[in-house]
Amino acid sequence: MIGHIEGRVIFKGERHVVVDASGIGYKVFLPLSALKASTVGNAASFWTHLHVREDTTDLFGFLYPSELEFFEMLIGISGIGPRSALGVMALAPVDTIKKAIAVGDTSYLTKVSGIGRKTAEKIVLELKEKMGFGRVSYDGAELQHDADILDALVALGYSSTQARDALCHIPASIQGRETRLKEALKLLGK
Repeated sequence: MIGHIEGRVIFKGERHVVVDASGIGYKVFLPLSALKASTVGNAASFWTHLHVREDTTDLFGFLYPSELEFFEMLIGISGIGPRSALGVMALAPVDTIKKAIAVGDTSYLTKVSGIGRKTAEKIVLELKEKMGFGRVSYDGAELQHDADILDALVALGYSSTQARDALCHIPASIQGRETRLKEALKLLGK
């Protein structure tokens, strides 16, 4: 198994990079956050998951071990493949997705292409216990605020990807729907 890779990015595609590690180029599929942080010619370091099927072998990379762990929990659910798992992870920061799971917000997960209501319910049901949220209660207001901000940014003409990226870069210390929306607009205005 390849658990970690470090090297220089020699190519960047739409969903992957090629990392030169000691003269061997490894094609590594990345979540949106890691892909945006990768630049051709720069050093890169990823925590990886080697996904083997009978017709292909793919390497998936993550900036943090917590992202890798969440990815592996997602693909451990029957019917969720690596591409769908990356789609879920592109919604928002992993902590925000975990909060959605904790409060049972399936509508948040159905925004991923290919994940319907039943699959979202299955994800919430299976991961809620695995992540220790069985007896924990969260206030869903903060999660709803972020969903409202995403919808507002899309309504203002920004793409879903731009809106998610801006939301990911808002510091956790900034609270409140209006304040977080203003910060997202500042980030997008740069």
